[in-house]
Formats: sequence, structure tokens, C-alpha cells
Amino acid sequence: MIDGGEAIRKLALNVARYTGLAPLARPFVGGIGAILMLHRVTATPEKPDSVNRHLNIAPSFLDAVIADMKAGGYAFVSMDEAVERIKAGGKGGRFATITADDAYRDNMTEALPVLEKHGAPLTIYVAPGLIDGSAHLWWDVVEDIVKACDRLSLATSNGPAVIDCATPARKHQAIARLHAYFTTEVREEDLRTVLRGLAASHGVDADAPRLRTLMTWDEIRAVAAHPLVTIGAHTINHSNLKRLSEADARREIGAVKDMLRTGLGEEPSHFAYPYGYASAVGCREVGFARDAGYASAVTTRHGVLRAEHAGFLHALPRISVNGRYQSLAHIRTMLSGVTTPLANAGKMLVTV
Repeated sequence: MIDGGEAIRKLALNVARYTGLAPLARPFVGGIGAILMLHRVTATPEKPDSVNRHLNIAPSFLDAVIADMKAGGYAFVSMDEAVERIKAGGKGGRFATITADDAYRDNMTEALPVLEKHGAPLTIYVAPGLIDGSAHLWWDVVEDIVKACDRLSLATSNGPAVIDCATPARKHQAIARLHAYFTTEVREEDLRTVLRGLAASHGVDADAPRLRTLMTWDEIRAVAAHPLVTIGAHTINHSNLKRLSEADARREIGAVKDMLRTGLGEEPSHFAYPYGYASAVGCREVGFARDAGYASAVTTRHGVLRAEHAGFLHALPRISVNGRYQSLAHIRTMLSGVTTPLANAGKMLVTV
């Protein structure tokens, strides 16, 4: 999805990297470990020039990252063990755990062989609605809609808004406008209906992206049986919890445990907040995840882990390993901890 914070993060990375600050700061701000965040891992993305291409990394880069981190002294552990190490204040040395959001099929077909090579565990956060079709990969559908037309009309609170999609530049602007539309103007409860209506009116199949790229239940069951894989929860419908009522948010966080237990035979112990940024998760949502009985919950806030996170196990930051930063130098800089305060208004301990 479109990320307005990219320029700030790249600036912080480059300042830390080219000033030589990162290696000097690591002993003081490097923390006890890190939770890595993945989405797609494939050498052959369907849309290599997509606006959403940043969600993908190559398997070879994942291989290089893990090898480099192991050479740097990181132990790769499961999310269960990561929680225990956080509680113990990081005793035993620096550690990392790998997570992947949304259950993309390539996590099984292309990422897992890399993880097997290194013996690195993986937690995959599943939103059952994305698998069943009660929710959509709307950011991919939006791109398909814009690609399919030269102009489109949106129903807004100020009346119909006509959007020009005739040129590549206009299409990029249209995608940004639709991202804002679906994340701020359309009610979360209405997103699926509005999206499907817009897609149908332009001859676009709203189900195609999820069917093409996400695992089926049979595939999720198969990967869940792998000794390196843990299945976590990602709400029922990949909902922005902050935009829901308390009752609906609690249901998205709590009832998904029953759905995954029914579908997979085991209740999830770990949770990831969809989107995970400030406008999607705050103290209220953290409380709901804690109340639901999860052992941990992760955001998308940028940061390394610190011993103090033992008191914030339901608001853990992650290091995003994505297509914008496919450079070992960037990953090393992030892991040094120097970018944690640079990306979080000076905060060393990143929660919500």
C-alpha cells in the first residue's frame, strides 16, 4: 500500500548509514532483538511495476538477510520463544523472529525453502475473511480498477467525484486518491460492498487478487503442520480496528481465534494488528488483544526490541523487510537501533 512515511525512513536510513552512526550506536541502542515483518516473498511477482511492489522481496534477499544476521550473532527463534526471551530481558544473546502477514502462497512455496535452509521459524498471520472472500486485498483491487479505466466516479459526502485515469501519472494519482477514499471516507463495515460495486462497474473481478496470491485453507493447514511454522491471527476481515466500534473490534480480535481453531485444529496464541500504524491501532486495541488472551501482538511500528517490551507484549514493533529496502546495508542500519528513535520522534521504546 502507499506509504507516506517512506521518504522520512529513507532519509533516516541514509543519514545513519553515511555518517557511520549505526555501528557506533548499536552497542547502546541495538536492543535485545528484532521481529522481522514480511508480506510477499517471490522471485516472479505478477506485477513487477505495481504501486504495491514494495510488499514483495526476492527469496534470494531473504536468504542474504538471514545469513547476514546469523553471522552477526542473531539466533532465529519462534514467536513463542521470542516472547520468553523478551520476558527474560534478552538473556541468551540477540535474537530475531520472522513474521509474515496475510498468508500469501509464496510464503509456503518460495520463502519456506529459504527458512528450512537456515532453520528459521516463521509466524504467518491469517485473516480468515481474506481466505473465504468476506474481505478482499482491496489495495490490489484498486490498482486493477484504475488500470481498467480512463476515468471513474466515486460517491463521496460532497457528491460524485470524477477521477481522471487516462495517463500513467493520472493513474498513480488515482490510486492514491482511492487509497484515501477506502481508508478514511468509506466506513470499514461498508468497504467490501463499495469495493465490489466499483470493481463490477469497471469489469474487474474483486476476488481475483486474493485467489491468485493467497493460500487456500488446505494450503494453510499443510503449512501449519510444518515444524518451523506457527499460525497467528490477523483479525477476521483484515479490519482497521480503530475505525470499528468496541463490540465489532473485540469480535474481530476475539472471534478469529475460534475460526482458526475450527479451520486448523489449534487456537492461535499470537496476533498482528492489520495495518498496524497509528491510525489503525492504539491503546484501546492493545487492551482488546490483551483481553482476548494472546501471548503477543505486533504492530507495524518501526523499532527493535528492548528489555522493557516485557511490559508491552501486546504492542511490539517490527522491522519491515520489504521491497523499498532490499539492501543489506539498510537492514543492518535498522537492526543497529539507530533508526528506531529517528523514525519515532525520539522514542527508544516503541509501543503505540
